[in-house]
Amino acid sequence: IVSALQWAMVALSATTFAWIALPATPAVSGVLFGWVRRRAKADLRVEQRTALVMPVYNENPAGTFAALLAMAEALIEQNATGFEIFVLSDTTRPEIYVKETAAYHVLREKLGERMRVWYRRRSDNLGRKVGNLHDFVTRWGGRYDFMVVLDADSILGPETLVTLVREMAADPNLGLLQTVPRLAGGRTLYARLQQFAGRVYGPIVARGIASWQGDDGNYWGHNAIVRVRAFAAAAGLPILPGKKPFGGAILSHDFVEAALLRRAGWAVRMLPTLGGSWEDSPPSLLDSAARDRRWAQGNIQHLAVMLSQGFTWSNRVHMGIGVMSYLASPLWFALLVVGLGTAGHIATVQFEYFTDELSLFPRWPLFDSERMIRLFIIAMATLFTPKILGVLRAFVDGELLRKVNPLRVVLGAAAETILSALYAPIMMMMQVRQVSEILIGQDSGWTTQSRKHARRPWGMLFRRHWLQTLSGLVVSVVLLYVSPPLFLWMAPALLGLVLALPLSAASGSTLLAKIARLLGLLTVPEEVNVPRVIAARDEAEARLEDLLDGVTIERLLSDELARQRHFAAVQPRPAATRGHPDVMFITARAKLGDAHTAAEALSWLSPPERLAVLGDRDLFHVLVRLVNPDVPDRPALRSA
Repeated sequence: IVSALQWAMVALSATTFAWIALPATPAVSGVLFGWVRRRAKADLRVEQRTALVMPVYNENPAGTFAALLAMAEALIEQNATGFEIFVLSDTTRPEIYVKETAAYHVLREKLGERMRVWYRRRSDNLGRKVGNLHDFVTRWGGRYDFMVVLDADSILGPETLVTLVREMAADPNLGLLQTVPRLAGGRTLYARLQQFAGRVYGPIVARGIASWQGDDGNYWGHNAIVRVRAFAAAAGLPILPGKKPFGGAILSHDFVEAALLRRAGWAVRMLPTLGGSWEDSPPSLLDSAARDRRWAQGNIQHLAVMLSQGFTWSNRVHMGIGVMSYLASPLWFALLVVGLGTAGHIATVQFEYFTDELSLFPRWPLFDSERMIRLFIIAMATLFTPKILGVLRAFVDGELLRKVNPLRVVLGAAAETILSALYAPIMMMMQVRQVSEILIGQDSGWTTQSRKHARRPWGMLFRRHWLQTLSGLVVSVVLLYVSPPLFLWMAPALLGLVLALPLSAASGSTLLAKIARLLGLLTVPEEVNVPRVIAARDEAEARLEDLLDGVTIERLLSDELARQRHFAAVQPRPAATRGHPDVMFITARAKLGDAHTAAEALSWLSPPERLAVLGDRDLFHVLVRLVNPDVPDRPALRSA
């Protein structure tokens, strides 16, 4: 039994060691080979038309439209021409829909003739974000040469946007160019940890990745520029056979789209040294886990496509790394279980000191402490290589040193390392659960990502972390009884599990984030000197929040101008086909016909039915007449 457990431990140790060694290789490559040149001249005149495409799904309109306004104003200040804005809405919440159309009109009025703005909301949400972009490329892609794909929390500086367009124009074979987004604006402890790690360790790893992937690059789904013609011809995604979660639409579409572009002969590159590209971090550990749940399912789906014909080895490696990002946690968990089983077996089995063999000395148990310590040192050195090289690189980073004291960088790295070590076993346990759910067929669904901090009730934290806490306590007690030395070895991981609940609460703490800021820990340059485009976004978001606060369905009923503005942004309702009636439209019309007051009608209407009413001017007019019967009937309704 011990032999079988030992062989299992060897296999799991080799696999997990290879996984922790993987980040070290691009870090070293980033030091030795990480120089990626730009190919376009700084004065290259560009006449191509570029769309800033922002897909949104139940996002806060004040934040998304403020970001677009800030980017547009910055581009206009730079006299950058050829840019247009296109908002692709898949929003399913009526209270957000009316705010989106109001924010759209504010954006149009602010920009006027200086930059064109377009808005479209789909009613079917087919294919999620993939289908949203597919619909844009199919219906309007011919208008544009390039599209800069954004997320709802994306923000790019004007110089970065212009550079991306110039690089695409300079290389007609370039299909996609990916920036390396930095995290910024974090107001919680967890967000500050993430943005500090990305700012200090990320650049050297990104340089290394760019050095070995070359034109066989990857795509992260946002903050990248895409040649529309190439995307339309090559990046159509298949619908995977079978049931969810393995079948259906591909959730992590970006990796596959990059592979399809490369298979068609288009170059896919990354510019690791190009700054001016930012995004937000999940505000807490649980918010990060919720996002990871969808990513885990999407990445595991890549097992069905990564061996497809024509993909480059680099794209296959990217997909394999994505899969291992989530399968590694079950492997780590299995290693711990096997290690505990081995230790328990050795501790409880009576060792035979004298055997039948002729010998003058007893047969003592062998424990090679020297090799064990050597292996531990090698493992730790490998694990910390990206962090050490990242800190050393920070000392020669002019921007970082001008804004952050070098001693603060070192202290911040130490704090980040300690806290990351405590959070790692919690994340491991959560990812083990996520992978287990996927394997038994549970679909992740499609939820809006949490981008703003919200205090978690202690009851919710207890429900999410009680099993981790209990596991840490039970294993600690058992190890203290069976093998105190092994308990000391595992103490860091066990401490993280035992403290899972307070650590999770601390991750979303704005107070701890402020204390860290006052101490100068986990500081990034964007905090010391906020980039103009981010500052402009934050100011515009505050103003938009005030403007949109009173925009509701009830406001549309009483304010004719607000109503006209809303329906000016509404696309005509798709015609129902034979055998496939618009059920929500039909039931909404029936309920409006039965209602005596608008309040009664609104109380009867479900969210999808409210969307049907908000998407049809004539149907909404019925609701208006319930408020004011003196409003004349519309001709279309009288003829009906």
